[in-house]
Amino acid sequence: MLQYIQIVQTKGEVFVKLRQLRALTHSNFADPLYANRPRVDQALRAEGYDPSALYQEIEMDSPWVDTHDDASDVKDRVQLHSHTFYELLFCRGGSLQYLLGTQRYRLQRGDIVYIPPGTSHRPLLLDKLVEPYTRYVLWASPAFAEMLHGAFPQEELLPAEAFLLRTAATPWQEELGGLFRTGVQENYTRAPGWEAAVLGNTIRLLVQMARARTGSNIPDPQAEQQDLLDQLLLYIEYHLAEKITLADTARRFLVSESTVNQLFRRRMKVSFYRFVTQRRLIAAKVRLQEGDSAEQAAAHTGFGDYSTFYRAFRREYGISPAEYRRLQLSAGAPALQKRENGVD
Repeated sequence: MLQYIQIVQTKGEVFVKLRQLRALTHSNFADPLYANRPRVDQALRAEGYDPSALYQEIEMDSPWVDTHDDASDVKDRVQLHSHTFYELLFCRGGSLQYLLGTQRYRLQRGDIVYIPPGTSHRPLLLDKLVEPYTRYVLWASPAFAEMLHGAFPQEELLPAEAFLLRTAATPWQEELGGLFRTGVQENYTRAPGWEAAVLGNTIRLLVQMARARTGSNIPDPQAEQQDLLDQLLLYIEYHLAEKITLADTARRFLVSESTVNQLFRRRMKVSFYRFVTQRRLIAAKVRLQEGDSAEQAAAHTGFGDYSTFYRAFRREYGISPAEYRRLQLSAGAPALQKRENGVD
């Protein structure tokens, strides 16, 4: 489990940041992180943490925007996770499906996956990949979103809903892919003024994405045709705050319990109950960020009692729900700060 811990002993820091992961492998900013992934995994295991949870609690270095590139292959297990920031992915290659909330898409080169804070997501890597899943990655903080809204209140450059933008075989593929690439290059080379360049490039990227979505004839990508897994995911989502058992779920869909569990283990790489717990914990984190107390978050996300929620949260993230809430407040979570200050 990679949680809110000090991977690198830096005074006062408890979030796992990109620079800390680079320090583990003594790499510089010009080295793609995935190039040193074996050494990162080895170092994490030596500390007693599960590398498959790497993406779950990684945090931004910058208070505004971070950019990098990344790659995954079949041996990289990426669990269901969410972030406290906005994540934009530009798919450069790979044959895979992507779970975005409750929608499952087949990803292709040129696709942009837009993931707002608190949205559960994960790649569904095939057992055999023709090529690794490679992508440019951009992270934007809620503070950056508030700054944009304050400067351009009439524009919705960082919308609240997740989406997938398909640019393949359109003029937008080269332009938007080029803007993602420019941001990554600025971050890696770090020439004078690189941070300002990354911010300016990000604003242009968001503007061009908005134009591609609203001012062109690019059709919205269709989610994959629903199968039993999709129906189960929707059922879990709609009944998250209620009691969910494997037996009741199997009866509802007229299949055996082993069919449901084997489907989750084969496609999601976790058991049915493990997936339900992961999804509930993500929902609980969102509620904590929005100002709920730990007890309220537990009650609204389907945990039978607070002690069960507390144990699951601490086992998954390494800290208590109350500690997580305090960390989000100190880190400047906008919604939580407003609640604490009595502003709705």
